[in-house]
Amino acid sequence: MAVCARLCGVGPARGCRRRGAAREQRRGNADSEPDTDTDPEEAGGGAVTEDDEAAERIEGGRPLPPSVEAGPAGRAPLSLLELPPELLVQIFGSLPGTDLPSLARVCTTFRRILRTDTIWRRRCREEYGVCENLRKLEITGVSCRDVYAKRINPRVKSGRFMRILPDYEHMEYRDVYTCLLHRYRHILGLWQPDIGPYGGLLNVVVDGLFIIGWMYLPPHDPHVDDPMRFKPLFRIHLMERKCATVECMYGHKGPHNGHIQIVKKDEFSTKCNQTDHHRMSGGRQEEFRTWLREEWGRTLEDIFHEHMQELILMKFIYTSQYDNCLTYRRIYLPPSSPQDLIQPGLFKGTYGSHGLEIVMLSFHGKKAKGTKITGDPNIPAGQQTVEIDLAHPLQLPDIETLRDFSELSRMVLAVQEQVRREEQEREQRQEEQEHSQQAASQPASPLGGEGAEGEETAAGAEGTTQDKAPASQPFVLPTGVISRNEDYPRTCRVCFYGTGLIAGHGFTSPERTPGVFVLFDDDRFGFIWLELKSFSLYSRIKVSFQNAQAPSQEAFDEMLKNIQFLAT
Repeated sequence: MAVCARLCGVGPARGCRRRGAAREQRRGNADSEPDTDTDPEEAGGGAVTEDDEAAERIEGGRPLPPSVEAGPAGRAPLSLLELPPELLVQIFGSLPGTDLPSLARVCTTFRRILRTDTIWRRRCREEYGVCENLRKLEITGVSCRDVYAKRINPRVKSGRFMRILPDYEHMEYRDVYTCLLHRYRHILGLWQPDIGPYGGLLNVVVDGLFIIGWMYLPPHDPHVDDPMRFKPLFRIHLMERKCATVECMYGHKGPHNGHIQIVKKDEFSTKCNQTDHHRMSGGRQEEFRTWLREEWGRTLEDIFHEHMQELILMKFIYTSQYDNCLTYRRIYLPPSSPQDLIQPGLFKGTYGSHGLEIVMLSFHGKKAKGTKITGDPNIPAGQQTVEIDLAHPLQLPDIETLRDFSELSRMVLAVQEQVRREEQEREQRQEEQEHSQQAASQPASPLGGEGAEGEETAAGAEGTTQDKAPASQPFVLPTGVISRNEDYPRTCRVCFYGTGLIAGHGFTSPERTPGVFVLFDDDRFGFIWLELKSFSLYSRIKVSFQNAQAPSQEAFDEMLKNIQFLAT
């Protein structure tokens, strides 16, 4: 009864009573007529039609008798209009939200049913994870808003935050879905901001009744195993019914007016309309000290390395230019397969004076690549920082021999020469194969088949070698190799030959130099840069990112190519 009344907005009022009286009158006239075999409609007796029954069921607020609900001759309902409104609400609530507007154009009955907020609440929960109850939030408003105040910006007092929160009393889930979640669905996921060489990692998620853009920051150097830090850059919510509001969260004076523009597919931009909220009363010096505490967890006096001080000051000056307008480009998490050495994903690693940076590890057949998501003036974000050759594992010597850097260098350079010869032989085989194809005018040649078979055999042999490798072996850094984090693991699973990208300031004279990839466990690996005599330790970012999976391997490869092209 209550559902029907809410659907039609009338309930058992005079409109419904008038229909009931008309129905009783028609039934009375039918009873007074002689009993014949003529169909009531053909006789013009005005019998109750199926459409009248459907309208009565939805708008009248009274359930029909069992004989009427079953339809003529006791048959089952043949039309959706014959179903009870409660069942239609369940059916419509199970459909994708993008199909509901089309469904509302079918008839007036469907449009009325789609005004039921239960349908939209289910779509918000199943498609976007919104679990909050709007009415409950209004009843317990103060405590929930305090929770939001502490979650969004701990520096803002709850009283000030409450004044800018939406009024949940007059809000419906239909408005939340259509005007907020569906409208901004294209910006959900992982993004890389265009901040020159520094890059970044932005995660846009549905958080309660907000869409929030969280900027993820590595932990303070050199604590690579600590959890990620994050801060909000913007948020979107409904201040008024059917009106989404974008607010910038940057600065130290609380949320303020902002704007979001979806430039094209997989790209959007944000703009702050009140940049005075980003400024502090103490001027640039106070802003720099505050930024330094948040970014590095220390003061400038605590940093004794002069070159490191210059890098920090340079980053502050450069990034502060982007506090009012930023462009973001979508990034995907790498696809995984059972053949991968470990689970691919995002890692945080040490990069000397540049501090901790975020790297994406992905697997491509016999190669593994580490792509920078955040960068520095030497190797900018988007560049491939390390490449691991999974076809050339390294067998480390005993601990005493491993301490000798020259011995490790000799072993790695020998593998480098072997890789160079194999590449030359591969190029020679390809040239001979092309020459044979041109001479014989055939699509394939026996030489090419033998080469492919040889590669498969080698790959199988390498896989057997990896399977026979011990579960763990002792590991220690050679004498003279510098590490920002001395608390690295003392055992490793396997090592591979690899190359690392080094360059001068401004990405000048880039070159790939040999190194050693060291796999410690499922969540940690390291890389020894032979030419720099330094060691980088990487630890997995253990965050469950939503809407970040690549639709295909081809889409992921295209994304890597694009961000590397933009970085170059």
